[in-house]
Amino acid sequence: MLVLTRKVNQSIMIGDDIEVIVLEVRGEQVRLGIKAPRSIAVHRREIYEAIQQENLRAAETQPQDVPETPPQGSTTRSAS
Repeated sequence: MLVLTRKVNQSIMIGDDIEVIVLEVRGEQVRLGIKAPRSIAVHRREIYEAIQQENLRAAETQPQDVPETPPQGSTTRSAS
């Protein structure tokens, strides 16, 4: 792990496209700004882990657990 020391308004570059900027330090909290291409997902760790868990759950879903979708172009009529 690379460990860096930065002050407010200083930044680090990750590759050519990602910049992490220290915006504010208040007590034990640090506010970071992240400039990255929209094609790169940026999440807090706890959100990333929740997404991974949901993806695992979805991958374990059996075909019979997913409701059938009517074929395209078919219509459903309600009794009136």
